[in-house]
Order: sequence, then structure tokens, then C-alpha cells
Amino acid sequence: MTKLDIAHLRLHNQLITQQTFEKPCDVVQWLGAVQAQDYMAAKWALGLRLQGTTDNTIEHAFTNGEILRTHVMRPTWHFVSPADIRWLLALTAPHVHATNAYYYRQFALDDAIFMQSNAALVKALQGGKQFTRPEIISVLEQASITSNDPLRFGLIIMHAELDGIICSGARRGKQFTYALLDERVPQTRTLARDEALAELARRYFTSHGPATVQDFVWWSGLPAADAKAGLSMVKSQLLHEIVDDQTYWFSPSTSPIRDVAQLAHLLPNFDEYTVGYADRSAVFDSAHASKLDARMGLLGYIMVLDGQIVGIWKRTIQKNAVTITANLFAPLNEAETRAFTIAANRYGAFLDLPVNSTFQMEAQGRDVAHS
Repeated sequence: MTKLDIAHLRLHNQLITQQTFEKPCDVVQWLGAVQAQDYMAAKWALGLRLQGTTDNTIEHAFTNGEILRTHVMRPTWHFVSPADIRWLLALTAPHVHATNAYYYRQFALDDAIFMQSNAALVKALQGGKQFTRPEIISVLEQASITSNDPLRFGLIIMHAELDGIICSGARRGKQFTYALLDERVPQTRTLARDEALAELARRYFTSHGPATVQDFVWWSGLPAADAKAGLSMVKSQLLHEIVDDQTYWFSPSTSPIRDVAQLAHLLPNFDEYTVGYADRSAVFDSAHASKLDARMGLLGYIMVLDGQIVGIWKRTIQKNAVTITANLFAPLNEAETRAFTIAANRYGAFLDLPVNSTFQMEAQGRDVAHS
């Protein structure tokens, strides 16, 4: 197995080159969780893994609670499945709390305040209510909990999410709302801790493999000892290969690698194809590091060809069209340009908008525009 083989298998297992499922919740459940602090981008992360799905389809699933957005694993938002949210929180929340402990102290937040804020949220939201952030701030202020500092407020809300008190409600216009988890999601299964470790490891290496245990540590946010224990419990269900002295684990059900050389993809920022790994060398030539977005790096909007990151892109969404501007690390040939045009049109179809696209060839200083 080569690094390029790893990239090809990841494209397949992450559902980028095979769209196996029809529903957003099935994609989320397959991947375990999908990073989602950029909500619009995260919807496209699901859309590109589903055949013929639109932004409205994803929004509808979110509105109905078929997918949830909450803090779990690393201290950021993820899409999670309602069926998985409780055992995932039970497994990973203690480690996120430990990561946040310094910030809790910085903002004078302790167990007594969190108990008070949780109680205030339960009282205000019970009965199926869904409140926006300004409304939640008002609830906390009425409970004598200072929350006018955005960071302090964010920590209070995150703590309530990690405690399983609240989760995402439906959006109200463009505003996000919060609802009580116990009302939003009927009681779901719980797993013993070892069962949860094994299940998360199985999900990760099946959907993200080939990957290393260090990749799993990064993605899950778990301590290394826990990640290794989870892998140990599912090793018998996985295959492994050693590449450059690193052991990569993956599912034996992975299909043979097919020709993906002319398949191009426009991936959103924080897509699992990059954010899901500690080591991203299998999909990126470090010689191009200076050409990445200075702020986002490999976690920005990326262009993928033959499993490799070959450029970055940005989109401007207007009322009647979406404009895509791409900056490539090297020129494309005619077939590659055609492949990215197809990828751009697919994104336009997801938004239900016509597309104008421009590919900037850095190496030759020329532009090729398509529409």
C-alpha cells in the first residue's frame, strides 16, 4: 500500500467517491460525527456524500431533528445522529470538560454556576420551546448568571450541551436555537464505557480508514490510552498495513481501488477528509504549503484531484448564481478542467443555483472561466 492508495481508500470509505446512503442522518452515523462549526459548509460536507441531495434536504433534516448539532468530542460543534448522541456525550464529554477547565476558571465558572444555569435552561425550555441565543442570554440574566461576555456565554452553553441538557433546535430564520435534549430526542440506547470505546473506534476506522491510532486520538479527542484500548477491542474486525513505519487500520470490507484519477471534488472547510486526521501527508504535498490559505491551511476550502489537494477555492453566493473562484497549485489539463467544472456544477445543483467558475492557473498566470 502506498500513500496514494491510502488517499484513494479514504475517498471511498468517506463516501466521497461512493454515495451509499440516501439520508443525511445515515451519512452522519456512518462517519460517527461530522465537524460542523461552519454550518453552511458542514451541510455541503453531507451533500457531497449523498447523491442528488440539495441544501434544502439537509436543512429539512436539521429542522426535524434527524441530525443534531452540538459540542461533542473535540471542543467544537459536530453533526451527530440522535441515536448516538447520548453514548457519545457520555464517552467524550469528560475529556472536553478537562480541556475547557482552564477557561472555566478564567471566567469564574464553577459547578455551582453550571448547576444553576442548567436548571434555568430546563425551566425555560421545557414544553418543547426552542430559544435563540439572545433569548437564552435573557434567561440566564434573569437567573442572575452574568452572560453578556460572548466567551463566557459560549462556555455556559457548551457545558450544558456536554451535560446533555440542551442540543440544537430548528433554525429561526438564520438564527440557531436550543432545545432540551430529552424533549428533542426520545430516549436512546446507552452503552457501557468499553462498548462505547469499541463502537467509536469501529466507526472511525471503518469510515475514515486507513488511519493510525494517532489519527484516532486527534479525531476523537480521547486520551491516547483510551483510543488504543478502543482500537484493541476491534482489531479483529480490521485489516492493517504498515506504510513508512506507520500502522494504518481499515475495514476489510473496503472495495478494491478503482480509477479515480479524473474525479475532482470541491470540499468545504473542516471537511472530514482533512480534519479527520492528525497526519494529512497522504493527501497533500507539503511543497505547496505556501499556496494554502494563510489562516485556514489544510482545513480551508480545498480542491481534490486523484485524492490529492491541488488547490483552494472560494464561493460567493448571490441571489441568482454562485460564483466559484479556484486557485490551483499547478495548471490543469483539459480533462482535469472538465472534471472540476462537473464538481462546480454539482455544488451549484446542491444550492439550486447556476454556477460561474474561474480556475486560476498560478503556474502559467492564466485564467480559464467556465459557466
